[in-house]
Amino acid sequence: MQNSKTQQLDKYYLKSKRFFLGMQGTDGLLFKVLVYGLLVGIGFVYLFPVIYMGIFSFKSLDDLLNPMINWIPTQFYLDNYTKANHVLNFFSTLMETLYVTVLPAIAQTAVAAVIGYGLARFEFRGKKVLFVLVLATFIIPPQVTMIPRYIFFNELNILGSLKAFMLPAAFGQGLNSAIFILIFYQFFRMVPKALEEAAQIDGAGHFRIFFTIALPMAVPAIIISFLFSFVWYWNETYLAAIYFGDALTTLPLQLQKFVATYEKMFPAEMGLEGNQLNEGIKMAGTILSILPLLIVYFITQRWFVEGVDRSGITGE
Repeated sequence: MQNSKTQQLDKYYLKSKRFFLGMQGTDGLLFKVLVYGLLVGIGFVYLFPVIYMGIFSFKSLDDLLNPMINWIPTQFYLDNYTKANHVLNFFSTLMETLYVTVLPAIAQTAVAAVIGYGLARFEFRGKKVLFVLVLATFIIPPQVTMIPRYIFFNELNILGSLKAFMLPAAFGQGLNSAIFILIFYQFFRMVPKALEEAAQIDGAGHFRIFFTIALPMAVPAIIISFLFSFVWYWNETYLAAIYFGDALTTLPLQLQKFVATYEKMFPAEMGLEGNQLNEGIKMAGTILSILPLLIVYFITQRWFVEGVDRSGITGE
């Protein structure tokens, strides 16, 4: 009788252990609670600023001044977006931003693919030294080369035009080009050489092999490189302000000048309460400036995740 009770207790113990710890310690309830709790915490840290901006951008000045109203506004006050759109000159500035970011991103991706393929497939004297120099361009802070590059661009008379971004991108010296070269270098090294050797037997040259075999297989690396390059050119304000001056502008640059521009367009002496620059208008301007990037991410999310997984840039 006592043995049967002991066996029953052991059975309950094993069931409880399997329920809380799982068969291998990684599929039980405790592990899932820990993992999901960690993911929720990390997600909250990243989403909290966006949620905060979104909610406060719909608050009127009365809601902002009312201490009883915290997260839920009394109404969706769209006038904040109307004024922010007017200050940013949103659609015109958006087109100019796309012009400044998309073309250099395409050029940088194309050049990085060619350089990465050359380093991965060809052997020549000084290759290792050249590869180290390429990586060194990423290690050296851009502030170190900013002044000599500015003087060089001034002598070439390309300041105030898109050429200030296009010229470095066309020669593999765009924003963080070394990372994209490394991505393509790593990806092309994983492509079986047997495919290229079979194409060479059929009489295909190096250019044909690159465009018909290597590039189609490197679509994940192309997606990753273009998206990262697009985002970095989009968010670059320091070099853009120096190189472009008043000739070109972007949404992040306009956002930096948001307060000064707003005060000029809606001066305080007008005496209208609704024209006061409040936190809701600032949040609305910030939302409008990041909205295109959010749309691009939601559209390309599936290809972006597949590209990260297949290109091997996670260190696997």
